Amino acid sequence: MIIKKYMVKNMNEAMTRIRYELGKDAVIISQRKVKKPGFIGIFSPKMIEVTAAVENASKKDGADNRKKEDTLEDSIESIKKLMNDQISSSKSGINYKTDREDDGSSTVRANSNRPMNETLKDSYSLNNTQDYIVKEMREMKSLISKVISGEDAKEKPYENIRKSLINNDIEENLAETLIKDIPLSEEHDEEALENVIEKRIKVENVDLKGPVVLVGPTGVGKTTTIAKLAGRMALIEKKKVGLITVDTYRIGAVDQLKTYAEIMNLEFKVVITIKEMEDAVNSMKDCDVILIDTTGRSSKNSMQISELRAFVQKVNSDNIHLVISATTKNRDIKSIVEGFKILNYNHVIITKLDETSVYGSILNILQLADKPISFMTTGQTVPDDITIFTKEQIAKLIMGEDNIC
Repeated sequence: MIIKKYMVKNMNEAMTRIRYELGKDAVIISQRKVKKPGFIGIFSPKMIEVTAAVENASKKDGADNRKKEDTLEDSIESIKKLMNDQISSSKSGINYKTDREDDGSSTVRANSNRPMNETLKDSYSLNNTQDYIVKEMREMKSLISKVISGEDAKEKPYENIRKSLINNDIEENLAETLIKDIPLSEEHDEEALENVIEKRIKVENVDLKGPVVLVGPTGVGKTTTIAKLAGRMALIEKKKVGLITVDTYRIGAVDQLKTYAEIMNLEFKVVITIKEMEDAVNSMKDCDVILIDTTGRSSKNSMQISELRAFVQKVNSDNIHLVISATTKNRDIKSIVEGFKILNYNHVIITKLDETSVYGSILNILQLADKPISFMTTGQTVPDDITIFTKEQIAKLIMGEDNIC
């Protein structure tokens, strides 16, 4: 009995290869999903490993092998014949010799009845053909030398890692740094890269109490995140929660948060001035947690950020969270992270993981902010779609081993 394993993308491909190599009498013994070996398979979809077997196929295989060997030999002979034909065709009709002149130059003398210009043309064609063959042989020699010396084997794994990391939205300079951190002895180990990524991830299980402020640019989901946190603490942790909003600029923002407050029976205040902020916080001193929703601001507008800073300072909170979306472009992450640093945020909340299929931006955010992740949101459902991920879970997301469905 002959048993063979096949790595294929789907069962149609498997059946085609099995019938071609083992014949129609072959049977499938088992099948399972596996990842491609090495770093190439880290970010690739899983393959199917199919095991097939056939009985009494030794004679048939021997015939097939002989047939393949004959085909290979025929191919080589065909190539040789083609090359010889090219050279012969270039030589046809020419009987030439070169005489050395006194000044050291060479001249071609045609001993045929053909015109001199055709003789020279054919001679030029012959030289070109010979040069082409020599060039091809040199390239083949160089390629074989590289394979023997293992140069490509040394370079390719790291190049594959770099491309995979960049394809997963990890910033190029950060990708290079991650590669340098991989121990040389473990360059083909998938776990080595995962460990390197884990070391750069900071997660902190925050005990939310007193005033908690959420800041960030427009459109990242601050108001929905506030509602999720309020629901989590009020309905699940049974804490007394108060809600304050400063976001009077965005149409419907106040009504949205007010509706959540009424559903969960939470105390709710709208603040317009700094004095009102102080009064609102003081009126909720009996609450375990006061969640404060701020106006979304552009990190590039220093005047707006300074205005927001005045409100945040009046709250006097030790719990300031920068909210940023996982869908944010890499070129904008730096601007946001740097622009909001004046507010002294000490944690990061990453939102909208359900709206992207690659998660390298998480690592880019952590690298630039240098602050731990407190929460991550994975959908629109209140209060369910907010989670505290572990470092291991985040690393698997970044590497493409897991995803948010």
